[in-house]
Amino acid sequence: MFRSSYRVGEWIIASLAIVLAVPALAQAQSTKPTVVTSPAARVTPSSATLIGKVTPHGAQTTYLFQYGTTTLYGQGTAPTVAGNGTASVPAVADLAGLAPATVYHYRLVARNRNGAVNGADRVFKTKSEPLGLTLAGTPNPVPFGRPTVLGGTLTGTGNANRQILLQATPFPFTQPFQPAANVQLTNAQGQFAFPLLSVPLNTQFRVVIPSRPEVASPLVTLGVAVRVATNTSATRVRTGRVVRFFGTVRPARPGARFAIQRSRRGIWRTVSGGVTHGSGGGVSRYTKRVKIRRGGRYRVFVEIADGSYVSTAGRTVRIRRLF
Repeated sequence: MFRSSYRVGEWIIASLAIVLAVPALAQAQSTKPTVVTSPAARVTPSSATLIGKVTPHGAQTTYLFQYGTTTLYGQGTAPTVAGNGTASVPAVADLAGLAPATVYHYRLVARNRNGAVNGADRVFKTKSEPLGLTLAGTPNPVPFGRPTVLGGTLTGTGNANRQILLQATPFPFTQPFQPAANVQLTNAQGQFAFPLLSVPLNTQFRVVIPSRPEVASPLVTLGVAVRVATNTSATRVRTGRVVRFFGTVRPARPGARFAIQRSRRGIWRTVSGGVTHGSGGGVSRYTKRVKIRRGGRYRVFVEIADGSYVSTAGRTVRIRRLF
């Protein structure tokens, strides 16, 4: 009986020794991780996905990707846990904010308690950003005979020091586009500007790259507003007296409708009107007598119905009523 109990005790002690030795044995057998840097995927002008594999070899392991424009790298992704298994696990990281048409170096780096391992260096090149053009007029609309500037930006890879051509087609916009100014070069930021001393009537503009005419800006319609000069026979009148409104419209637009308007609570309301008549010298004239029942702010609004010019108003005139 005593010998049997002694043997059972020996077996328990031996079993405990084996159990206690397993973690120590596992720790002694764990090694540095193994890493494989794979080709990058989903490369765009400003982003890419880095891919690889990490084998922890039995110890808790983390990994990250180092990347940069040289083998000094200089940037890294956030550390990610790969676990403590013995099988390979995928390593993935998304990059953003990259420069277009640029070569980047990268490698996968993993670390556990046994040390760090650097993967092989690989490279990828971001794609070129397609060229694109913007265009706007300042001011738009522009008063007839006054200067304006058509400017914009060429975006994309290689946008600096590129030739830009301004093209135009006047109202009614049925003619083919023709050059409207000398060719200009974009600056270092891809910007450009075409000053125009005057535009004869409403005109559509666009800019293109002469060497790549398929790259064109959206159409910009530059409005040309007729210029309305406004005069009155008096600015202080008694109630019920007549004030004559008269003036000119440039360019000449005989037969255009005009309205004498008074501002009431911020809204212009028509109180009288008529049509312009030609007088030579490139101008049209208008005149209208209006009985003033209320003082306030008045203006003359000229409507251009055919779309060749922009309808507009002349200056605001303050008429005071005397009791």
